Amino acid sequence: MPTILFSSTNGQAPAVNLREALLRGQAPDRGLYLPMEFPRLTWQEMAAFAKLPYHEIAFRVLSKFTDGLVPDDELSAMCRAAYNFPVPLEVFNVRIFLMRLDQGPTASFKDFAAQMMARLFGRFLREDGKQVTILTATSGDTGSAVAHAFHNIPGVRVIVLFPQAEVSESQRKLMTTLKDNVRTVAIDGKFDDCQAMVKQAFADPDLKHISLSSANSINIGRLLPQSVYYFYAASRVALAGEPVVFSIPSGNFGDMMGAVVAREMGLPVRKIVAAVNDNDAFPRLLASGNYEKVVPSRDSLSNAMNVGHPSNLARLVAVYGGQMDETGRIHRQPNLAAMRRDIFSSSISDARTVVGVREFWDQFQLLLEPHGAVAWQGFLDWVATEPLGNSPAVIVETANPAKFPEEVQKVVGWEPDVPSNMLASLKLPEDYDRMSADYATFKRYLLARH
Repeated sequence: MPTILFSSTNGQAPAVNLREALLRGQAPDRGLYLPMEFPRLTWQEMAAFAKLPYHEIAFRVLSKFTDGLVPDDELSAMCRAAYNFPVPLEVFNVRIFLMRLDQGPTASFKDFAAQMMARLFGRFLREDGKQVTILTATSGDTGSAVAHAFHNIPGVRVIVLFPQAEVSESQRKLMTTLKDNVRTVAIDGKFDDCQAMVKQAFADPDLKHISLSSANSINIGRLLPQSVYYFYAASRVALAGEPVVFSIPSGNFGDMMGAVVAREMGLPVRKIVAAVNDNDAFPRLLASGNYEKVVPSRDSLSNAMNVGHPSNLARLVAVYGGQMDETGRIHRQPNLAAMRRDIFSSSISDARTVVGVREFWDQFQLLLEPHGAVAWQGFLDWVATEPLGNSPAVIVETANPAKFPEEVQKVVGWEPDVPSNMLASLKLPEDYDRMSADYATFKRYLLARH
């Protein structure tokens, strides 16, 4: 099998293999890496997934990208170690399922990518004898997942930026209670400010002597592992070859792009529902063909999705033949008719989010948190336009309800049980830095530590 190469969405950087794309994070031309050609899984390969555990499906999907870079036995061991937790699929309405991606170390779907990325980073850095500094902006869950996955990985330093006023206490403590090679910085601003500072650091020639990389979903190493749970879900809820509907809460659109990657690799997908909160740039793009960022991003209960300009839209536009740069400017229009055929998107208000949590509990005795409630309401919006029929559907729950105890208690009247790993973090002392949303200050901060 030829080595899969990755090109930049901006089209001005040389193609690289997965190793280089992973370690660099962002392409030198500020674009995002995307496979030049997606490897395909055969019908027979996917049919076999029905009898395989999650870690084995992960190995079979990811090996399509690591061939020639990581020996199969090593990759298999990485997958077994990374995915040692359950991935529940709970049926609640005939052929409609809730996929709970909240059973990992930090009770978030981000664990699926971070745990694998850390292992791949560690292996490549051992080979090179190098050190790398991972810069990560987080709107809630990425920071803690990355911090835990990369904690004490040799050759890696981690710096996490988060918006001081927009993360929950448990989200914050899951990352600010770690020390050693992990440093967290509270920014007096929005997630988009944090993300912009990280992107500017990557492009700053004064920082070229620092080996910088990213564990945000701008890194292709995030998207590839996140494609696996769509293969897994389909293998459990659908007949072989039967298309599935996926409804996904979408902020920076990394989770949704995992579904697109799976589809491009051959997974039969009837519809991708990209449900957003009040940050409605994408549904407006689908409706009008015009893209306008939400500046500043709007605060919503589903705080991890408070993203006014989703980075991964550049990748989505590229999949559909267009080109969008890192500022959101579209240089070449994508095939909007095809995008509308494949993807539905609606904006869910906080009021509807609350209703989603309450009604889901009342009807099905299953507890959602705000992001999952956005996915559920987005799914209902799509069903109102196109009958589901007998198609299997999967609603994606991206975090444990215990991460949002106050919001959940207001709706259902009681606080959800806290997973043991979160409980331990909540009791530890915090240690983090504070900073204004000013790149020059952040630049001095980086230089002082290298």
